[in-house]
Amino acid sequence: MEMTTALWSFALVVGVLTLAPGVDTALILRTAALGHRRQAWGVITGVQTGTLTWGVLSSAGVTALLTASQPAYEVLRWAGAAYLIWMGVKLLRSRGDEAAAEAGPAAGGFRHGWRRGATTNLLNPKVGVFYMAVLPQFIPAGAPHFAAGVALTCVHLLEGLVWSAVLVAFAQAVRGWLRRPSARRLMDRVTGAVVVGFGVKLAAAQ
Repeated sequence: MEMTTALWSFALVVGVLTLAPGVDTALILRTAALGHRRQAWGVITGVQTGTLTWGVLSSAGVTALLTASQPAYEVLRWAGAAYLIWMGVKLLRSRGDEAAAEAGPAAGGFRHGWRRGATTNLLNPKVGVFYMAVLPQFIPAGAPHFAAGVALTCVHLLEGLVWSAVLVAFAQAVRGWLRRPSARRLMDRVTGAVVVGFGVKLAAAQ
C-alpha cells in the first residue's frame, strides 16, 4: 500500500468516526453554545491533544500494553467511566443561572477547556485500543512505522479540527435561543444525560 493511498484510506475510516456523535461532540456544542468560544476551542485542542498522544503511543507500540495487560485496561476504563459519570451528573444538577455564569469571562477560559477535553479523551481506553488495532493496518510495508503512524494520526487530528469548527459555528448560530435560562437547563440536561450514558457504556464494556 502506497503512503498516499494509506492516508486517503485512513482519512475515510476516521472521517466516519469523527462525524459520529459522542461525548466530545456534546462537550464542544455545549461550551460553544454558552458563548464561551475560547473555552470551546480549549476543549477542542484538549481532545486533539489526546488523539495525538494516543496516536504517538500507538506508533511507538506503547498502547499494546492495554491489550496485553487486562489490569491496566481495567484501571483506565474505570477511571474514565467515573470521570464521565461525575461530569455528567454535575451537568444534570446544574441550574440555568449557573450555566449563565459559566458563559461569562470568568468561566475558566482556554486552559480549563483544554484540561476537560484532554482528560475526557485520555481516560478513554477505547481510543487507545482503536489505534492499536487499526493504525498498523494502514502503515505501508517498508515505511518507517513511527513516522507513518504519526502522519496518519495527524490526518485524524485535522479532520477533527475541521468538524469541531463546524460544531462551534453551529452552536454560535443558535446562541440567541440559549440565552433563556430554561433553554440552558435543557441543554445541560441533554448534555449531562449523554455524558453519563457514555460513562455507563464505558463501565459496562468488556
